[in-house]
Amino acid sequence: MSSNKALRKAKHDAFQKKQEEKGKEIIVWIFGGLILLAIIYMVYAAIMA
Repeated sequence: MSSNKALRKAKHDAFQKKQEEKGKEIIVWIFGGLILLAIIYMVYAAIMA
C-alpha cells in the first residue's frame, strides 16, 4: 500500500511540474502578445498624428 501511495505522489508531482511549465510558457506568450500589440499601437498612433 505504501508503494502505491509513493507512486501516486510521484505521478502527481510530475503532473504538477508539467502544468507549471505549461503555465509559465503561456504567461510568456501572453506578455509577448501584449508587448507586440503595444508596439503596433505606438506605430499606428505615430502615423496618425
